[in-house]
Amino acid sequence: MRAAQIVSHDGPSALKIGEAPDPTPADGEVLIDTHVAGVTFPDLLMTRGEYQLSPEFPFVPGSEVAGTVRTAPTGSGFAPGDRVVGFPGIGGFAEMTPCRTEAVFALPENFSFAQGAALPMNYLTCEFALARRGRVAEGETVLVHGAAGGIGTAAIQLAKAAGARVIAVVSSDDKADVARKAGADDAVMADGFLPAVKELTGGQGVDVVVDPVGGDRFIDSLRSLAPEGRLLVVGFTGREIPTVKVNRLLLTNTEVVGVGWGAFAFRQPGFMREQWERLLPLIESGAVDPPLGSSYPLERAADALIELDERRATGKVTIDLGA
Repeated sequence: MRAAQIVSHDGPSALKIGEAPDPTPADGEVLIDTHVAGVTFPDLLMTRGEYQLSPEFPFVPGSEVAGTVRTAPTGSGFAPGDRVVGFPGIGGFAEMTPCRTEAVFALPENFSFAQGAALPMNYLTCEFALARRGRVAEGETVLVHGAAGGIGTAAIQLAKAAGARVIAVVSSDDKADVARKAGADDAVMADGFLPAVKELTGGQGVDVVVDPVGGDRFIDSLRSLAPEGRLLVVGFTGREIPTVKVNRLLLTNTEVVGVGWGAFAFRQPGFMREQWERLLPLIESGAVDPPLGSSYPLERAADALIELDERRATGKVTIDLGA
């Protein structure tokens, strides 16, 4: 099969396109003919050896896919030809991807394969972040950093579905347009976002911050919280892990909350399936409608990662396997 493989820790250039052995699914795995693979920040980190998962070379990255079932275990509920999405964790940048049955979900007929590939990582992460870790309630205000990216647009749509007001933090007017189209009520520029947020909230601040960026905006994110607010740490695309003086949390009764969706979900059998069942009504109603960004052929998988690396991505970046 054709695949993109990481052969060193030299960044996106370490991704080489060529032939790889056809995978043999293990017991309890569905083998998927990959039509579209989603591109995620962990894929980029893997090219530099900066992710917690570091397989032996060569290996195929790619944590989310959409396609059709090639083979499925008896009793899995899937059959050859079924349209599905999957979260394999690794192996998605290839024509065939094995995936544990519990992380494979039927793709609704009204969704394209590209839309399907945009769902597993971003929407399941944000559902976990907002519902379980952030306890977002109707009428609250949610601030979303990186609001034009895959995680950002997912957070916007799920927060709106929960009845929250959403303020998007972006770095350009084009990205503000993407965030508003995803459902954000307001958009502010990352440079100087704190006074803008304070003005929009009448000085009160926001109830929840979704932060997949980290870096130097972290302290102002804390300052933007209302009393008893929650700052959700989703990732560090800004490449800097911030620190916090915990006296600030005490004085304002605020929380900094870790969001490790994968670490939680893989230890809780059936949890991803429960999340998917909660997402389905939102998918069917149109409340969940992933904004799609750039699409690359497999031969240009490195360019897809470079787009993420340079923080140019708006919407979900995907790789089209041409199936």
